[in-house]
Amino acid sequence: MKNLWQLIKKGNTSSAIASLGNTGLAIIKAIAASVSGSGTMFASAMHSVADAVNQGFVFVGSVLAERKPTKKFPTGFGRVINLVCMVAVIVVTIMAYETIHKGYKLLKHPEEATSFWLNFIVLAIAVLIDGGILMKAMKEILKETRTAAAGLGMFPAAFKNAGKAAPPTRLVFYEDIVATLGALFALIAIVFAHFMDFLILDGIATILIGCLMIGVAFKVGYDNMVGLIGVSAPKDVEEKISRIILADPDVRDINRLRIVQEGRSYHVEAYIELRQGMSLAEASVSKMRVNSLLLQNPDISDVTLGILEDDNIRVWNPSADLGSEPQKP
Repeated sequence: MKNLWQLIKKGNTSSAIASLGNTGLAIIKAIAASVSGSGTMFASAMHSVADAVNQGFVFVGSVLAERKPTKKFPTGFGRVINLVCMVAVIVVTIMAYETIHKGYKLLKHPEEATSFWLNFIVLAIAVLIDGGILMKAMKEILKETRTAAAGLGMFPAAFKNAGKAAPPTRLVFYEDIVATLGALFALIAIVFAHFMDFLILDGIATILIGCLMIGVAFKVGYDNMVGLIGVSAPKDVEEKISRIILADPDVRDINRLRIVQEGRSYHVEAYIELRQGMSLAEASVSKMRVNSLLLQNPDISDVTLGILEDDNIRVWNPSADLGSEPQKP
């Protein structure tokens, strides 16, 4: 029980908060939709249901992904979260279909919604809650990627670094961009429908929200499909790791470097060339030193190093990848 609680505490915070927030929103939106008959409110409620289910699944997956490696699964359970996110994508796609179908019916047979102020208040609350969840997800991305940004600079920084964040954090970020935009579209639609008698906008906004949901499903599905296959680390991560290796006084070159991203962790495999004339004992000490330096990075889960004697032939290209070339003896 204690171990389970420790795993839960390591679960993705953004997805847990988002799931609880969207559950509350789904309930009040569903009540408002049933009372008012607003198609836009129905679409927004469906979106919140999809988000709540998805993010609940994702939180459970992030907890399972924190399990330690076993003899049967020596590389750990990091890719469990990618599998869970793929299930979440299926849920979003189904909800998107239902939403677009509802919007199409409203375009053919526009319906006048009632209880304007109920819808307005609920959607205004939705904008605030979804916006708050989006801010939390952005802060989580910046924290996970160790990026400094504040104020209006948070959004472009979070968008730029989202690919390096944990899969559940990415999912919450993308989904809540759509959720916040969807709530704004819905709010605009009910205002126009009420004050300008532009009923067709209800159906247009409903279809637009459904299309946004499909966009999120495609983006998240692609990211997690790549994660399941196994994807190389971003270029800046490769540069950072290669700098650490080449900074060691005994390392002369990197013969081979492979970095695989799994969740928010990296598996590093490399063959490094050490200075000529070293004894096996000296080479082993250098290898362990480089290994320890790499493992000090909390994002690196394991390191496999092979050692070779320097052959005076440059294999790694630091002038292109690192900006400066270490001098060979």
